[in-house]
Order: sequence, then C-alpha cells, then structure tokens
Amino acid sequence: MILRMTEPLLRLDLPGIKKIKSGKVREVFDLGEHLLFVATDRISAFDCVMPNGIPRKGEILTQLSYFWFEQFSAVVPNHLTGSANVLPVELQKFSDLLRGRSMIVKKAQPLSIECVVRGYLAGSGWKEYRSQQTVCGIKLPGGLTESSELPEPIFTPATKAETGHDENISFGEACKLVGSEIAQKARSYSLRLYADAREFARQKGIIIADTKFEFGIYNGQLVLIDEVLTPDSSRFWPAEQYEPGKPQPSFDKQFVRDYLETLTWNKTPPAPALPDQVVQRTQEKYLEAYFKITGRHL
Repeated sequence: MILRMTEPLLRLDLPGIKKIKSGKVREVFDLGEHLLFVATDRISAFDCVMPNGIPRKGEILTQLSYFWFEQFSAVVPNHLTGSANVLPVELQKFSDLLRGRSMIVKKAQPLSIECVVRGYLAGSGWKEYRSQQTVCGIKLPGGLTESSELPEPIFTPATKAETGHDENISFGEACKLVGSEIAQKARSYSLRLYADAREFARQKGIIIADTKFEFGIYNGQLVLIDEVLTPDSSRFWPAEQYEPGKPQPSFDKQFVRDYLETLTWNKTPPAPALPDQVVQRTQEKYLEAYFKITGRHL
C-alpha cells in the first residue's frame, strides 16, 4: 500500500461560499438548494480535537461513505445529489481543495437521535453489561465477556450532544423524540444495513462490531445521511485477530488513544500534538480499512 504523507487539511473556508457549521471533522457550506459537506483531516479523541490531523483522513471517510451509499442505494434512499466527481461551476475553482473529500447533499432535516447498532459487546455497552447485564436497558444473556458477539444485533439509540458525549436512550425515549413511526423505520433500516454490511465486511476480513447511522427527513421521506460505516462512526476489528474476552485491535483512532493514555494530559482542551509516528500509524490503519472493504487503493 502506497502512503502519501501530505500536509493535513485542518481548516477550510471557501471565499464567497457561506459556511454554516464547523464540526469536529466536517465543514458544512450552504449552496442554496443543497449543502456542501467537506471532511477535513481533523481527528478527535476524548471529545477533544487534536491540534494536528491525519493526512488524507477526510478523503478516506468521504470515499468510504460513497462506497456504502452505493452499496445500500437499493435498500434506503440517501441524501446524495449526484456524482462524487462533478462540482457545480461556483465550486470548480476550489477543486484542488475539495477533490475526494467533499459531497453535495440534499437539505434533509436530521433526526435528533443517533441510530446505533451493536453486534458485539464493547465500549459503553460492555461497561453497562458488567454492572447490570444490560446494554441500553436491553437484557442480555449471562456469561458474555468483553468483545463477545451478541446473540443478535441490537438497536441502541442515543441523543446527539453538541459538546461532550452522546447519551444512550431507550427505544421508547427515541419514539418520544422523533415519533414512533419514524423511530421504527429508522430502527428497521439500521438493523438491515448493519446486517448487510457486517456480512460483506466479514468476507473482506473485517468485523464491524458496532456502528452509528444518521437519518434525516427529505420531502417527507426518511433518508440516510452524513457518513456511513467509516472508522470514525464504527468499530472495525481485524477478523483474523479476533479473540473475545479482551479489547480488540481496530482500524480507527487506537494509536491516538493509546498514545494519549500514556500522557499526564487531563483530557480537556487544549489537546497535545500527536507525534509523527502516531500520525503515520493511524493513517495506515484508515487506509488499510478502506482497501480491505473496497478492494481499491485511494
């Protein structure tokens, strides 16, 4: 695999194009009828954005999302407006900045919940299971260990936090927030997409332990939005190294988190800069996940 350690894109302004939001990773611009999403190379850990990023990370997230949007296009409508490679006239002068890391999308109204599906016991789910034998209030069998595969995938919605952590909620609470019909449809789509993606990725040597989907409403229809099944929104584990009973190696921010845990940093801003070795190893894992799933070099 060929690595290109270019300078990371950390901030982006497009003169003459109105920016309406700057998130942990994405910049969102208003194009009138549509929105422009641009994935930067910023990376966050412990809810803090690092001062230096991971070169090409934004490209990887965007191109992997395009791949999954295409895979799922017959299952659920999405917010894409057309080709990944065609920019409107007003954006063509920014093509060098936007190439590979941008998508033009419909102005869907995002649901106020995160649609999380868990197929394995990890993270906050493992922590809750140890104390209550439940995950987001869903009772599970006894005797499971960390990273165990669940008897069947479970839908565990969460609220969206502008700052700090998202908060797990029950399905009943999700129904109150977005309406029962929409919540049921979002749950059905989420479980179907996860099942299809997990089977596909397993054949490529990746276990998708859990993931987060985003949905919105466009013209009265529920559509899949944002990013889909990336190392930022999912836990990807190498299948050949899977061994329940302990944490798993993963294709995401593992090297960043592991490094930060060795510091005396109190996990509040300002975050420390990442060493070159950590940056490179993180980029390698993101690129490896992209290649394994798509079969293509970026």
